[in-house]
Amino acid sequence: MSATDDDARHMRRAIALARRRLGRTAENPAVGCVIVKNGEVVAEAATAEGGRPHAEEQALAAAGERARGAVAYVTLEPCAERSNGAASCSARLVAAGVRRVVYACDHAHHLSAGGGPARLREAGILVESGVLADEAAELYRER
Repeated sequence: MSATDDDARHMRRAIALARRRLGRTAENPAVGCVIVKNGEVVAEAATAEGGRPHAEEQALAAAGERARGAVAYVTLEPCAERSNGAASCSARLVAAGVRRVVYACDHAHHLSAGGGPARLREAGILVESGVLADEAAELYRER
């Protein structure tokens, strides 16, 4: 499945959410997440001040049951593990029952590095990577 105009629109919103948090998320990257079901945005969030909770965690909590069967747009690949032992974003996306995850940029951090997308695919979730990666990359350049 390839990216659509709607994918680009929702990813641009996720990028805008993340941009507002630049420099305010401690050692964690600023990430934006938009959850869409049947063409309607049901929740959105960005990494919290200080780096926690993560964007996906907040957006999924706000979406509740509306996340089941939805599409999650995320500026950075969902993490595979959390340094604090909490459930990872990829595990939360699986548990929430999203049907598709679209993300912009890969994350080389050892708690991510492809592990999150692999978990999503293993759970049968469609994963699209690299959507607006050039636009989102500015969020993750060394500052």
